[in-house]
Amino acid sequence: MNGEELQRLIAAVERLAPPRVSETDWSAAPAYAWTGRSAHPIAAIVAPRLGQLRGIDRQKRAVAENLKRLAAGVAAHDMLLWGARGMGKSALLRAATISAQQDQPSRLAIVQTAGDALSSLPQLFQELGAVERNFLIFLDDLAFSGTDAIGPRQLRSLLDGGIEARPANVRLAITTNHRIIQSRVSDGETEAEAMHRRDALDDTLALADRFGLSVGFHACDQATYLAIVAEYAAPLNLRWTDDDALQWARQRGARSGRTAWQFVVELAGRANLRL
Repeated sequence: MNGEELQRLIAAVERLAPPRVSETDWSAAPAYAWTGRSAHPIAAIVAPRLGQLRGIDRQKRAVAENLKRLAAGVAAHDMLLWGARGMGKSALLRAATISAQQDQPSRLAIVQTAGDALSSLPQLFQELGAVERNFLIFLDDLAFSGTDAIGPRQLRSLLDGGIEARPANVRLAITTNHRIIQSRVSDGETEAEAMHRRDALDDTLALADRFGLSVGFHACDQATYLAIVAEYAAPLNLRWTDDDALQWARQRGARSGRTAWQFVVELAGRANLRL
């Protein structure tokens, strides 16, 4: 093989190889997105102010205090935020992170990833453990099927019980619409299927027990929903009525913080405002 043929072979092999993963500067940004192989920085966290989140005062206090502890480098809990859709679980985590970053500049970053990247978290732990900064790994809207035995066990091991200890500067926060996976009996279920379902349920219960801080969110009543609308609309000087806001919620079948914000977006659009 002459030199020219060798160069063509090397070039062909390089084209087949996966792209090189660039090294992440974990001190440069307030937030990151982890893909399972690499991370990219996010310049700014988008979230409402903590004071704008209404109807979840108890939840705000618990989450904000825990994140302040993490930012300060003292003992902090892994967090499970569960319950009603649209009541501010992920918004609270983002807003509380911003608040903790203000109190402790550069001491805390949030790293968002997806449930299908669970197997890559040990690699992420290894990277973050070598950094002089504290990190919250955020898995949003996590769900396991009722027969999934692998996912809950994998996450449970990552939280507590794995052979490789999680770094002291890393904690996990998970949001889900369910505290645990509900056990459902199907018609004609065999004994083996019932046993598998019970095992999966046991795994999810054991997973929920791994979180030091478990915070529930519940659907809001009418007064709270209107208060949320008012909190979002006031800084924009938007005009609205209770009847309009309630009609909007009825059309969507839910009163929640998300529904309130969507109503305010509609009001802003009618007023030719840009958010």
